[in-house]
Amino acid sequence: MGFFDGYDIATSGMSAQRTRINIVSANIANAQTTHTKDGGPYKKQSVVFQELLLNTMKPTKTNNDTLNVYSNTHSNSNLRGVGVKSIVEDNAKSIMKFEPSHPDANKDGYVAYPNINPVIEMVDLIEAMRSYEANVATFNTHKNIDSKTLDILKA
Repeated sequence: MGFFDGYDIATSGMSAQRTRINIVSANIANAQTTHTKDGGPYKKQSVVFQELLLNTMKPTKTNNDTLNVYSNTHSNSNLRGVGVKSIVEDNAKSIMKFEPSHPDANKDGYVAYPNINPVIEMVDLIEAMRSYEANVATFNTHKNIDSKTLDILKA
């Protein structure tokens, strides 16, 4: 493990959680949006995370000592943190409310609202904030350990 690996892992977690906070905030802000540029109600979005690995590519040789394929085994990988794999839209059906005077009402007088529960979104937001704070604490702990190590080495 390298000297800065702890910092890299913590900052990747902070970056991923910052993206999650932004997406959840957009969901909360658009919970009542009935018309988007695509024409329908806003669709809830979610963040999909993935682990980031730095793969050490190790060449394998055939019987005649020519380079054949690269081995990509998990044991040769070093964990580098977490990243955002994708941002996906929820395919849940819209909530239909009878509001015939609404400009986005259909011919029957129903308006399609996003299927977003603000309470669930707030819980997700709090969870993302706590995860972000945990990564900040990890970063600071790593920094303090390195500072103490350098103080010991100076003495």
